[in-house]
Amino acid sequence: MGEYYIYLRKSRADRELEALGQGETLARHEKTLLDYAKRNQLSITRIYKEIVSGETIDSRPEVQKLLKDIYNPGCDGVLVMEIERLARGNTKDQGTIAEAFKYSNTKIVTPAKTYDPNDEFDEEYFEFGLFMSRREYKTINRRIQRGRTASATEGKYIGSTAPYGYEKVKLPHGKGYTLEIKDEAARVVQYIYDLYVNGIPSDTGKERLGQYRIAKKLDELGIKPRSGKIWSVTTIRDILTNPVYTGKIRWGYKKETKQLIDGKIKKERTHSDNFILVDGIHKAIISQELYDQAQLIRKNGNYHVTSSNTLKNPLTGLVKCKLCGSVMTRTRAHRNKEIYSLSCPNRYCKNVSSPIYILESSIIKWMKDWLQEYHTDYDNRKLQTESEHLIVLSDSMQSLEKEIESLKHQITRTYDLLEQGIYSNEIFLERNKTLNAAISEKNSALEHLQQTYQEQIQQTKILSEFIPEVENLIACYDTLPNAQEKNDMLKKVINHVEYQKDSQAKKNQLESTEFTITVFPKIPS
Repeated sequence: MGEYYIYLRKSRADRELEALGQGETLARHEKTLLDYAKRNQLSITRIYKEIVSGETIDSRPEVQKLLKDIYNPGCDGVLVMEIERLARGNTKDQGTIAEAFKYSNTKIVTPAKTYDPNDEFDEEYFEFGLFMSRREYKTINRRIQRGRTASATEGKYIGSTAPYGYEKVKLPHGKGYTLEIKDEAARVVQYIYDLYVNGIPSDTGKERLGQYRIAKKLDELGIKPRSGKIWSVTTIRDILTNPVYTGKIRWGYKKETKQLIDGKIKKERTHSDNFILVDGIHKAIISQELYDQAQLIRKNGNYHVTSSNTLKNPLTGLVKCKLCGSVMTRTRAHRNKEIYSLSCPNRYCKNVSSPIYILESSIIKWMKDWLQEYHTDYDNRKLQTESEHLIVLSDSMQSLEKEIESLKHQITRTYDLLEQGIYSNEIFLERNKTLNAAISEKNSALEHLQQTYQEQIQQTKILSEFIPEVENLIACYDTLPNAQEKNDMLKKVINHVEYQKDSQAKKNQLESTEFTITVFPKIPS
């Protein structure tokens, strides 16, 4: 007897019905499909509940597991409420799902119809259903976007979270939301603009504060941001560039673009020149004149444009501060302006910087020592132990597979006992439930062993490829022509490096190595 899985996912319409009190969708669908399985004597061994809402396969973890699991030898079919529940994504995703069911010979069972991937007409009907589902999705999405655009042009607030200084409130008469000023936070927004535009008194008159110094000033005053413990430069920048504080509504300013990189769709939000900017229903926190002054200051004095995008730091993205976890960045050394150091960007962290070239040498030396120790420890005895471990794993998997087959045979017997009248419906259901739970438990244990077995094989494979990479790094690192190539080679063998230094180097002792590093190679544990 083959196994059947159940896949459950909410649609947008389901969420709207839940809001109207129609009950929890997944629970209702699960009961419907289990009743169908009982009537048709289908043995359900796995249920996948898609909690998150995602347009693509990449954003739906449960469907990813399902598409992998339907290749299990015992899987005969998947129960869903409608085929549209499987895919409403793009053409590529629909093709991925259609091919997975076809090449795994897995049926798609709905209460209305069963689709057999080996039947030419069923295959065409299934693909047509996915195509129509995608068209319906795009139609609904266009309607939603038109509704949001219309609300924005009416001055309503349609963002999910209110900007700092406001709270999102329902309009008392009519549909939609607007913003209501939170007095204490609004005064902080006014203070930020005042520091940025007018500054603070100094010996020479007034001194304007940049975004970094404003963040530090707010921290010193004990003013807390909405999230986190300290103010970030990014938060200050967002406040200084958001026209919502002048009573405006801006919509469509950031546009989501998609790119196909290494076979996967990557999403990126970029600024768009085609956006809506209208007067909002809400009240302003600052004047338009003050906002315009802030934008002029940003345009004339706060942007730093580099002449080259060439990577300068060979340790980019690799070294982390051991004290606070921040990724360390390249800065000029104070005592010698020609030398660049690696520093912690957290202004409250006490970790002391070190010259980049000194850190490079220390990392390479660490890798040399590690390689020598590895060659000493990894002897034939360890290889033999790993081989014995693989044999034990293989025997355990075979034993579990036999137990699972025995349980499946017992499920077949329950149907015979039901037909003979020995089992009542209640006993039949309870017995099936118990046996399915046992099969599920054994399958989970088998999957764990299979994963461990594959990881062990993969570890041996990676080791055979990893060690030559380390040897190559040590041999040719100093001959590499630029920082980019050094960074690429380091990232092949190193996950990250933890760095800590407690005190400044003494005068004329710039090359002091009084710091500690811990290198984490990309080697399987």
